[in-house]
Amino acid sequence: QLQASGGGLVQTGDSLRLSCATSGRIFSSYHMGWFRQAPGKEREFVAAVRWSGQTTYYSDSVKGRFTISRDNRKNTVYLHMNSLNSEDTAVYYCAAAPPGGTDLSGSYDYTGRYEYWGQGTLVTVSS
Repeated sequence: QLQASGGGLVQTGDSLRLSCATSGRIFSSYHMGWFRQAPGKEREFVAAVRWSGQTTYYSDSVKGRFTISRDNRKNTVYLHMNSLNSEDTAVYYCAAAPPGGTDLSGSYDYTGRYEYWGQGTLVTVSS
């Protein structure tokens, strides 16, 4: 129910925009997040946005370089990535967290908070 796209091969310093299309039923009330998993590493949190779009969260490693946004008309969440470097190389996954339960402010970086996951899109940054 989540379809991530936009990955590819880029150079250090380049920008890239990932997209995640969802069904209307999920998107209208769910919080959305992006995670990534580099080869040989655990999946890690990247960014999240509340269902309203008014609050966003970022990992320290991407803060100031990445921006998460959502377009409620298109049922799509985006991850705008700037100043990419080799450490950003990973498979990027979008995920949807239900509005109830633990408040997102205390759980946005926890994979278990998210109910639905996309298939992932590969971002490779070469130097």
